[in-house]
Amino acid sequence: MPDTGTKAGKKLGPGRMVLVVGPSGAGKDTLLTALQDSLKDRSGVHFARRAITRQSDPNAEDHDTLSRAEFDDLIQAGEIALAWEAHGLGYVIPKTYDDVVCAGDTVIANGSRKVLLQSAEKYQTAIVLLITAPVEVLAERLAARGRESLEDIRGRLQRADLEPDHVPNLIRIENTGTIDDGVAAMLAALEL
Repeated sequence: MPDTGTKAGKKLGPGRMVLVVGPSGAGKDTLLTALQDSLKDRSGVHFARRAITRQSDPNAEDHDTLSRAEFDDLIQAGEIALAWEAHGLGYVIPKTYDDVVCAGDTVIANGSRKVLLQSAEKYQTAIVLLITAPVEVLAERLAARGRESLEDIRGRLQRADLEPDHVPNLIRIENTGTIDDGVAAMLAALEL
């Protein structure tokens, strides 16, 4: 992916780019939705609406849809805040959120471990909230979805790289309590 950083190496700020990441089964999407609800009346905090190269699904994340060609064109033109590819799909955090960061506000986005270092290089204040849980808890949650056996899931999770290395401003939030506990931990981490 081309450089989406700033001119002459100057990082964007003074606001913050917060990426929420975590392995399947950690409850990242649930906590992110609850966090958004708890901050809905808070000025200065914006939740990024991603664009993804898949059709919208009412049972999944609400997002904008773009074609593969549109994704490629945005990347080529540098018209993105952050972008990455995973599981055969392209994901974009729109460039308009760079303006929000430059205005001094906080952007909170559903992110990917693939762009953590890129984010740290681009923004003055890039924070990562890693939502996680012990492997056994992740395995049980994934097994409840009924897509694969508990044994297969445990094996996959044991081989997986669940912890990003060498990422600045990474805050680990273990999601083993209630949704309210998880949101409280996120708010405390972000000092909101």
